[in-house]
Amino acid sequence: MVRNYKVITLCGSTRFKDEFLRVQKELTLQGNIVISVGLFGHSGDAEVWENMDEGTLTKTKEMLDDMHKRKIDMADEIFVINVGGYIGDSTKSEIEYAKSTNKKVNFLEP
Repeated sequence: MVRNYKVITLCGSTRFKDEFLRVQKELTLQGNIVISVGLFGHSGDAEVWENMDEGTLTKTKEMLDDMHKRKIDMADEIFVINVGGYIGDSTKSEIEYAKSTNKKVNFLEP
């Protein structure tokens, strides 16, 4: 908590950009500090990857994955955007990490 505000990190596939934005607004209006993804690599930020060679692409993805775990470190809990029940490998890793650090895990869909 930061003062009276719970801190929640959003996790999930970046293909669900619209859902990320909707949930971010809802949780913010409920009085939470929301930490989200830095870019939507699967839905709208393709230009980020266009001119990267394979080595740079791999290093960038590794950095973004690690950075998201640091966002989980800053949070009280995570909220998983699992549209249609979909949870990819990166999100599974984030859920496992959150649980290993005793963070509460909530899901958009059961």
